[in-house]
Amino acid sequence: MKRQPPQHSRKSSGSAGERPDSPDMIWGVNTVLEALAHDPRRVSEVRVLRGKAGPKFQEIIDQARAQNVRLRFVEANRLGVPAQTRHQGVAARQIPVRPLGLDELLELVGRREGRPPARILALDSIQDPRNLGAIFRSALAAGFTAVILTRERSAPLSGTVAATSAGALAHLRICQVVNLTDTLKTLQKKGFWVFGSVADRTAASIYTTDFSVPLCLVIGGEGKGIRPLVRKQCDQLVTIPMAGDFDSLNVSVAAAVIMFEIIRQQGR
Repeated sequence: MKRQPPQHSRKSSGSAGERPDSPDMIWGVNTVLEALAHDPRRVSEVRVLRGKAGPKFQEIIDQARAQNVRLRFVEANRLGVPAQTRHQGVAARQIPVRPLGLDELLELVGRREGRPPARILALDSIQDPRNLGAIFRSALAAGFTAVILTRERSAPLSGTVAATSAGALAHLRICQVVNLTDTLKTLQKKGFWVFGSVADRTAASIYTTDFSVPLCLVIGGEGKGIRPLVRKQCDQLVTIPMAGDFDSLNVSVAAAVIMFEIIRQQGR
């Protein structure tokens, strides 16, 4: 009996040699436009689906040509994005984000004379790339441009993260650390107050907590939340009051609610 070749449930829409959701590929009209506008030196190639037209696509084409970025018009299976992705007909190859060291991040955050208190977002083991991207999008909107990630327990900074962030990833200062507990200790020595977000009715309400200080907001991962040692290192645990018996929000929604309460108090 003749053997049949193995069948795969998902077909790759990438070029040969590319991994699905490769960290150096981004996609989506707004994401690619943001990359070209904010940091075109990091964009090495733009791929447009053959036959696509319209003002936004023309803007992408014009910007790529103006910045001397390689431009290719390709078939769908050469875009280089994961199967079943809403790529909108455009993708780009980007030099991966270079994470900052903690000292670099603190130096940049410290340049805030005459502005609201410094604020840092720390994400403890966010493993869903769409949650991570959604948090990045809210963080940029709320003025949390400095973000600390756990190196081993976080979703990689992939194309899915970049696309879900709607281009926000290109504007953020990212620091990846091995030991988040030690990092929080360093921040506290530098004068930061560390607030941990928990789903716990005994924690302080975000609406009665004073956030008018230099701070680091810690958001825990899906399901288990902040890990015990990280939780223990927080100066104060805070929670979002819920109506009735409902006590759970998606992590990206909860992060957005707390960040916007912080900037409301700090006056942006």
